[in-house]
Formats: sequence, structure tokens, C-alpha cells
Amino acid sequence: MKLAKEFKTYDATQKAGFLYVWRSWARDPQKPPPGDWRFWLILAGRGFGKTRAGAEWVRAQVLAGRERLALIGPTAADVRDVMIEGESGILAVSPLDDMPVYQASRRRLRWPSGALAFVYSAEEPERLRGPQHDGAWADELAAWKKPQEAWDQLQFGLRLGPDPRCVITTTPKPLPILRQLIADPAGIVTKGSTFENRAHVPPAFLAQIVRRYEGTRLGRQELHAELLLDAQGALWPYETILGCRVTGAPDLQRVVVAVDPSGSNGDDDGDLQGIVVAGLGVDGRGYVLADQSCRLSPQGWGRRAIEAFDAFAADRIVAEKNYGGEMVRFTLQAVRKTAPVVLVNASRGKMLRAEPVSALYEQGRVSHVVADLTNNPLAELEGEMRHATSTGYVGEGSPNRLDALVWALTDLFLAEQSPGAAFLELARRDLANDETASAPPSAADPAPGSLEWSRRRERDGG
Repeated sequence: MKLAKEFKTYDATQKAGFLYVWRSWARDPQKPPPGDWRFWLILAGRGFGKTRAGAEWVRAQVLAGRERLALIGPTAADVRDVMIEGESGILAVSPLDDMPVYQASRRRLRWPSGALAFVYSAEEPERLRGPQHDGAWADELAAWKKPQEAWDQLQFGLRLGPDPRCVITTTPKPLPILRQLIADPAGIVTKGSTFENRAHVPPAFLAQIVRRYEGTRLGRQELHAELLLDAQGALWPYETILGCRVTGAPDLQRVVVAVDPSGSNGDDDGDLQGIVVAGLGVDGRGYVLADQSCRLSPQGWGRRAIEAFDAFAADRIVAEKNYGGEMVRFTLQAVRKTAPVVLVNASRGKMLRAEPVSALYEQGRVSHVVADLTNNPLAELEGEMRHATSTGYVGEGSPNRLDALVWALTDLFLAEQSPGAAFLELARRDLANDETASAPPSAADPAPGSLEWSRRRERDGG
């Protein structure tokens, strides 16, 4: 009120200048927090004033002496249309005597002081590999196509000057990276709703969105900036996952290692290979024992699957054959010639295959073995499960961990066993034992079934 009265006494020049004194009339949640922080996360609803806060922060950092900043948005067009040229963007909040020039062909802003801000699209995380910055503004991170990869590359390059910092402005979505940032002690989190900025939001807009979305799940996320733990229509609600954790498993009737291969060769940015171990207990319940998923070469993930097979005394390996067909079997049996491999064909979409398995969880028939909640080995798998919905997967990348889980539990609970399967498995193991027994043992011999044991047999023509 005092500020408003004082403003009325200003002449036209003073009033024009006052508009650029952000700290004088910004709301407290829009002002940078004090303290020694690495990033400032503004997690707020639509119309809160996030863009204005981000643009003003960039301008203040240039005035404070920062010289090389990064501007990252969901796309290059978003950076230009919202962060730079938007109604609350950098150009709009800059006075004429300190107005930067947008050099579109060079993908950058240049201030009269010589400071530069470079434009990056989260669609192309690799463009952030190499450049260095002393500050950054990341807008709508929850809408980035590759949020984790782009954020990681940004962090590697945020290393100029004595105190590199970043501001993140976004409406929340149930993404792992947002939960990670909220829990990171290096950051400060500011939360706010649409209604905090009602003085600067058109009443007609406010009335419309309240009538349409208040009290809905979407309204909780988009208006009140609530970080929902479950995706809408989640096949595995968060409470279901929490309730299925146990610290150990009973004796097991069967154990399978399920593999969901990918097209990655281990040296690219392709999807990882899902490798999940699960067993059927003597109590008739399913137990998820381990997630050994990786991003390796075919030889690497084949070895990883065989090592899991040995470590958990599994009965067989179930592998999806859509990537490579019989090559999947060859990859596994190149590591262990006698490995029992069953190939399955993905004739339906991932989520359609997942629905019968999610029903097993709903019935309380599956448990996750998590001995220590402070170091949950199934955390990434459970993260993918929370983003699986009846209409599709809403998480980042491809849910190959989840797909491997589905194959494992389908084999244990839902697939029909072929006649004589148990006899054939016993015969396979007897054959392997007979071949091992034919060689005289020595103290230097590796343990039967180990990776080194397999290598020696192959080398010796066994």
C-alpha cells in the first residue's frame, strides 16, 4: 500500500524506470532465496509468474557480472517464443539502455556489456556437451523430451566462475528427475499456486479454469503445483508398490531371469536392456528379487543375464525375441552354451501385456524383496511401474525394466508350462554336471556354472 502511494508521486520518467526495479514489486516467492545454493527450483502452477521470475533472474545475473549463460527450454521455439520474446521474457523485462540483442542465426542473446546467453533445446541434449556456463535458466523442465539426459549435460557444463547457479521454472509432473531435485540438498525449492498471482491474472481466465479444473487431478497438478506420485490411470499406484515390499523371500519353487533386449550396442544413447529376476515362493506368491538392467553391448548384457542366472540359481531365462529373433538366444548361449533360453514374442503392446500382471499386484500376490529401504535396489524399476498407465507409458524413455518384470511374472504365473518342462530342465542340469565331472578337479578349477567355468569349457571345445 505504501509502495502504491509512493508510485503515484513519481513523474513519467520515474514511473517508467520503476517498472524495471523488480525487487521492489515482485512477490517474495518470485525473489531469489538467500543462501549458498546450486539451483533454485520454482515449482508452481500456471500463471504463477514463473517465466517473469526466470527472466528477471537472468537479467540480474548479467548485471551482477555473469558472462555466459544457458537458456534451455522444451524446444528451441519455446526458448525463443517464451523465454526470450514472450510477454514476460528477457526482452520484455529489459530496459532500453540494457536491452540484449537476439541473434537468432547464432542462437544467442548479446547484452551491451558483452555477456552472452546461448539457446539450447532439451530435444538435443548433446548440444550441451562441451559448452561451459556460469549460469543457466531451465524452463518447463517437466515438459522436456529427455529431462534427465539434458539436465545431466547442463550440470557438466555449469562450471565457469566461482559460483555457477541455475534457476528452474516448471509446472510439476510425476517425473523421477523432479523428485530427485526436490530431495537434493544443493537446491532450494519454491512452491506456489496459480491463485497467488490472481492480481495479475485475468478474472475471466481464473473463473474458467476454476470451474473446469478445481478439485480435479489435473487441477491439483497444473493449478496448485502438487507433485502427484501416481500418473493418472496408473496400473501400479504408489500405495500398491509401498505395500508390496518385504525384507526377504521364502524358499522358492522356481526362479526366472527375464530379459528385454534393446537396439543399443552399449556405446550409444539407446534404451537399456531390461534384466529382472523373479521367483515363485513355496507359499504360492511371486517375489521380485533383483533388477540387473544395463546398457551394454550384446556380449555385456548376455554375460549380465547369465551372472544373474547363476547368482539366483534360476531355472531358465525368458527373453523377448522382437529385437533380433534367434540372435537373442545366440547371444545368451554364446556365454553359456547350455543356458535354458525361452523366447517369447511381444504380439501386444507393453501396457496391454502389463495389465494382467498389475492385477496380480492388486490381488496381493507379488512382493518386492527390499532388504534396506535406504538403498532400494528396485527403485528404478518401481519408478517405471508408477508411470505405466492403462493408456500408455508416461515416463521418460522406454520402460524396459518394467517389460522384463512383466515377462518374468507372466512366465511364473500366467504362461502355460509345456509338458515335460521340469524333466527337460533336470536333464539339462544333469548333462552339465556330467560334463563337469569328466574333468579331474583341481584347486585352481573355477566353480561349476561360473562365468570363468563357461569360458574354459568353450575354449576347450566343451
